Amino acid sequence: MDISKKTYQTKNGLVEGVQIKWSNFSILLVAGKKAFLTCGVFDLDAIDTFGGAAAIVESTPDNPIGNLERFPNRKITKVNSKAKALGIVVGMDVKDAFEMIV
Repeated sequence: MDISKKTYQTKNGLVEGVQIKWSNFSILLVAGKKAFLTCGVFDLDAIDTFGGAAAIVESTPDNPIGNLERFPNRKITKVNSKAKALGIVVGMDVKDAFEMIV
């Protein structure tokens, strides 16, 4: 297992990315103070229940995010109610969503 980190600068401040990588699988997440964006391994309903704001970033077995460098070049595919309240919507560019999670 390898763990990588990356910081992204936005006009509103910094957000932090983390990738946990196994030989055939990765979990990717970018977090700000208000919310986080992640690959599809997390349960948005459960996160909502705990009061967290989160959104899923497009990734499939045929076209995975793959790494933190590709993360900002994706779209939002699913949003929980707390993230919607921040203005994050399905179809939004991840770079734009970064601005809202700071």
